[in-house]
Amino acid sequence: MIKIGILGGGQLARMLALAGAPLEINCHCYAEAIPCSASYVCNVMTGRLDNHDALNTFIKQVDVITFENENISVNIIEDIAKIKPVYPSARAINIAQDRLLEKNFFKTLNIPTVPYEAINSESELVGALKTIGLPAVLKTRRMGYDGKGQVKITEHSQAQTAWKQLNNDNAILEAWLPFDDEISMIAVRSRQGEIKHYPLSHNVHENGILLQTTAPFIDPQLEKSALNFMTRVMEALDYVGVLAIEFFVKDNQLYANEMAPRVHNSGHWTQDGAVTSQFENHLRAVCNLPIGSTEAIQKTVMKNCIGTMPELTDILKINGTHYHSYQKEPRPGRKLGHINYT
Repeated sequence: MIKIGILGGGQLARMLALAGAPLEINCHCYAEAIPCSASYVCNVMTGRLDNHDALNTFIKQVDVITFENENISVNIIEDIAKIKPVYPSARAINIAQDRLLEKNFFKTLNIPTVPYEAINSESELVGALKTIGLPAVLKTRRMGYDGKGQVKITEHSQAQTAWKQLNNDNAILEAWLPFDDEISMIAVRSRQGEIKHYPLSHNVHENGILLQTTAPFIDPQLEKSALNFMTRVMEALDYVGVLAIEFFVKDNQLYANEMAPRVHNSGHWTQDGAVTSQFENHLRAVCNLPIGSTEAIQKTVMKNCIGTMPELTDILKINGTHYHSYQKEPRPGRKLGHINYT
């Protein structure tokens, strides 16, 4: 039996643990508190990431380490890698958790993005707005997710307010792109360098939170371009595991928005719509097992349950539905589960 350690105890860790059980992959999670989403399905050790003694105890109990959230200190990842294998790498984490480093990385690989500039002061913001143009969006470089940490700017007079709204933090200003579609590609790379990709997913966001994903999104030209960009990223990072890249589509061209070095919300459809789910394939890659087919077996619509969960019996009455609860306490704006419609 392979023992894999997962840093974090949220829904992604939970679904990784559920995917590992049939393969005799025993998942152990390290989280700050229980109960948590993962604690209902696997063992969870509690502790802070900066508690070196507790973290070292956890590491010694497992064979390999992965994580469900990229917002982890790179120093911690590097320290763990001295003791046990860690996938993805500290370099991938370092780039993905900083929007400016991420955009610069895409640029070095000749992957198109919207125009952007680094912002470290209000005066720099004022100047950049003249260069980038309006509208634009000001984003924190770190810790932004589900629409948090960003402000749309439509008038030059809004610069001061926008800068204060981000707590005068280091930021990045991006041109506002009136895109035609938002899509994502999920792919997996093995330790030997084999890459397999899932079909493109079409995504709909509301207030910055992913509301619905439909897959496969059939567009051979866009899929070819997305796979080309994905391959460049994975090979440049010597990546191992599942990676997601979100793209804007404008006039049939792709613009990379951001990447996530982990299993991703827009890939949840693979649990019921693909031969091998993203969760199983991440574990396979990290544990040095053969990666499975990423072929779609049926069209699937994934809907996030945000704030409240629908009644279980109501969902199960509908043919082709698959109910995935995270067993989390309800609160506004919180992802509590998802429903896959096949």
